[in-house]
Amino acid sequence: MPTTLIAFLGACTLIAASPGPSTVLIIKQSLHSRRSGFLTVLGNETGVFIWGVVAALGLTALLTASEIAYDVMRIGGAVVLVAFGIQALRQARRTKGAAADGGWESTGRTGWAAYRAGLLLNLANPKAAVFALSFLPQFVPEGAPHLLTMVGLAALWAVYEVGYYGLYVWFVGRLRAVLSRAGVRRRLEQVSGGVLLLLGVRMALES
Repeated sequence: MPTTLIAFLGACTLIAASPGPSTVLIIKQSLHSRRSGFLTVLGNETGVFIWGVVAALGLTALLTASEIAYDVMRIGGAVVLVAFGIQALRQARRTKGAAADGGWESTGRTGWAAYRAGLLLNLANPKAAVFALSFLPQFVPEGAPHLLTMVGLAALWAVYEVGYYGLYVWFVGRLRAVLSRAGVRRRLEQVSGGVLLLLGVRMALES
């Protein structure tokens, strides 16, 4: 069991370290404030846990069995990514030419909005659902209750990633003296918006 747990946490580290939409969104939200960044992390990991529970119940198998269901989720996820990308580019335009105020607070962004953004991005990704279905069963020990073990692993996965992505939020916060400058912040918003747009287009075009 300890060996399986170590292997599981190692796999979780590799998954979290792989750049993807969630990483981009977390860093983007952290530009507003540490609070926004951390709540985005909590929203994303709520989605991870939900997909883990759904996988434990065997419901995500429907996505792999139904091309129509998967395509509907894929297009929906692409729309979400494109919407977040456009939002980031608009934010960059709003900050264009603004002087740095030295602050590190969210500009009109509520905690619920940050949490919802992380949750929505994760739940709109059909790959996350299919991945949970293939990933978690590999670490269920022989003879262990399948449902309870997978739910427990999903919870551990989510909690572990809260700590991992929390480091991203902390790191962005440590660089606030540089990142709070209007020009730097605008450029980062532009980059994150462009990346999210490209990821959305790629997801829409995938078969």
